[in-house]
Amino acid sequence: MFGWFKTAVFLLIAALPLTALDDPLAHSLLDQGRADEAVVLLKHQLRSTPENAQAYNLLCRVYLSVDRWNAAVDACEQAVKLDPANSEYHLWLGRSYGKKAEHAWALAAARIAGNVRDQFEIAVRLDPKSVDARDDLADFYMEAPSIVGGGETKAEDQAREIEKLEPSQGDLVRARIAEKKKDFSEAANQCNRAIRESGGAPGPWLELARVYRHTSRFAEMDDAILHATGSKGSRPDVLISAAQILIQSDHNLGQAEHFLQRYLASPSPSEDAPVFKAHYLLGTLLERRGQPEQAVTEYQAALTLAANFAPARSALERLTNRAGNEGIR
Repeated sequence: MFGWFKTAVFLLIAALPLTALDDPLAHSLLDQGRADEAVVLLKHQLRSTPENAQAYNLLCRVYLSVDRWNAAVDACEQAVKLDPANSEYHLWLGRSYGKKAEHAWALAAARIAGNVRDQFEIAVRLDPKSVDARDDLADFYMEAPSIVGGGETKAEDQAREIEKLEPSQGDLVRARIAEKKKDFSEAANQCNRAIRESGGAPGPWLELARVYRHTSRFAEMDDAILHATGSKGSRPDVLISAAQILIQSDHNLGQAEHFLQRYLASPSPSEDAPVFKAHYLLGTLLERRGQPEQAVTEYQAALTLAANFAPARSALERLTNRAGNEGIR
C-alpha cells in the first residue's frame, strides 16, 4: 500500500549525480515530514559516504520523529562517534536517550537517565552559548531525581546562564520550574515577563497558554493562543502547538481543527511539527468528534508519509476493525 514512495525516491536518486545527494535535500524531506523518503535517501547516502556524521544526525532525527527510539539512539551514537566535538550531535543523542528512557521500564529508565544527563552536559560544555542545549539540560535537572543528577538548584543555575544569552528564555525556564512546584501564579508571572522581553514572541504566549490550561482558565488560555498564532513572525509550527494545547484541554476543538488545517495548507512545514503528525492529530480530533471516516483518511495520510508511525497505524487498525465488526452485526 505504501511501497510506491520507495520507487519514487530511488528514481530521484538515480536521476541525481552523487554530489547532489547532499544534506539540504534530506533537510527538506525532514521539514516536509516525508519521513520514509528521508530514511531511504539518508541510508543511500551513508552507503556512499559512511563517515558522514551529519547524515547520521539527520537519520537520528527522522527516527526520533517516528518514535523509533532505539534506531534514533544508534544513528545519533554514530554521529557523535564520527564527530565527538559537535555540540549539536550530543544534544540530539541526549534527546534520543531521553525519549528511550520515557518508554523504558523503571530500572532501565534510571540507567538511561545518566546517559541523557551526560550528553546534555557535554553539549553545553562544547558550546556554552547554546540556548537549546542549556534549555534541555535545565529540563533534565528539573524533572530527574537527585539520584541521577537532577535538582531544582541546578535547573535555576541554567536559567541564570540562559538569561545572559536570551533573557526571555531564562524566564520560561523559571516558569517551568514554578509549574513543577505547582506555583502557577509565579509561572504566569514569568511567562508574562518573557512576553514583554521578547516583544510578544509566540513561544512565551504558548507557555502562558499551557499554564492556564493546568488551572482550567480557558478564556485566558484562548486569548494567549490567539496572541501566539497571530503574533508577528509566528512560524507555522506554532499552529500545531496551539492545536495540541486545545486538544489536551478537550476545549475549542473547532479552533484546533482550524489550526491543523492551516498548518497542513502551509507551504513552510517544519521538522518541529512533522506533517504526518499533523495528519495524525487531525485524525484523533475527528475521531473524538464522531467522524470516523474522515479520521481514517487522516491516519492514512500520515502513514503515506511515515509508514512506521505506530500511533497512526494503531488508530487506523482500531477503526478498521470496528467498522468490520459493525458490518458483521
